[in-house]
Amino acid sequence: MRNVTGGLWDGSDGLRMAPGASVVGRDGDSFEMRVSIPSDEHGFFGRQCPSCRQIFRIDGSDYNALPDDVELWCVYCGHHDDHSEFMTQQQLDRAMRAVGDLGVQLVGRALDKAFSGRRSSRRPPRRSGFGIEIRYRSKPFYPEPLPSIDEEKLVRIRTCADCSLRYAVFGEHRFCPVCGRLPAMVVALDALGAETARLDGLAQLPPEAAASLREQGVFTRLWVDTLENLVGIVEAVASAVFRDAVADAEQRLNGKGNIFQRLDHTAALFVDAGYRDVRTLVDPDRWLRLIEFWATRHVFTHNDGLVDARYLAKVPASAARRGQRLTITEELCRHAIADTEALCRALAGLTSP
Repeated sequence: MRNVTGGLWDGSDGLRMAPGASVVGRDGDSFEMRVSIPSDEHGFFGRQCPSCRQIFRIDGSDYNALPDDVELWCVYCGHHDDHSEFMTQQQLDRAMRAVGDLGVQLVGRALDKAFSGRRSSRRPPRRSGFGIEIRYRSKPFYPEPLPSIDEEKLVRIRTCADCSLRYAVFGEHRFCPVCGRLPAMVVALDALGAETARLDGLAQLPPEAAASLREQGVFTRLWVDTLENLVGIVEAVASAVFRDAVADAEQRLNGKGNIFQRLDHTAALFVDAGYRDVRTLVDPDRWLRLIEFWATRHVFTHNDGLVDARYLAKVPASAARRGQRLTITEELCRHAIADTEALCRALAGLTSP
């Protein structure tokens, strides 16, 4: 691990330091100490963002191979700063214990020196007046073990496709600790995985709990949220791909509102910019299903799920009548996730060489 250093003292001069702490240098009144930061059983150790205070973990060997002046990015909020600013609270407590142990010994040595010349020249107390007699006795110092590190354990290891850094997160993230912002497709695949995991979690509920939630409409609301989230995932991918590839993207997008939420308009936008038509890169049946998913999401978002003329225009083969409320199922959501992934991959590939 990169070591915690600061104004400390040379440890070879009879000072007692706990295992994991050592004093490695002195320059006048300034001292330098090394405090080890133990890794977990997988070789990972924690980093904590100084801004949002959330913790992530990095492979120790990958971290040690980075330049000494590396700046780290918070995987969650994108704050970036010198790597030394990302110490976790437990790591800081461990370092401060070592600093305190050294400080106690330095103070003891100063007191030894201050009182050593007085022990042989003690004066008898005066017969009158007030006074205080100070007695000092030096005691040997024995440091206790440094605090251990017991932070959240990693669930799975992620590897950055650009820099190969291995790291672990504990929530939705948008940044590599070294490279910064992740590619849009990486973010999309993570988000799609989260949607699948949510459906899997619902399927694993005990029957009684599942029945109660279903009766209250919780399942339906979560399935509606899935469709809403899928539209947002595609919007983010399409927007990032377009802005990265098209030099005058902002001018082309001016006045077009949430164009990336509209499938046909998104496809036409890329065509107008000189790229292939994404509608020809997706299986025709899949494209029709995507149109239906997007239309279903629209009526739930804007019309409480009631079929309107706009929905029937988008899905002319629908058996639903105007004013009828649509129903959503888990199976529909799983198909929508698979089709959305295919669409995201097609969008990401539009501007690839």
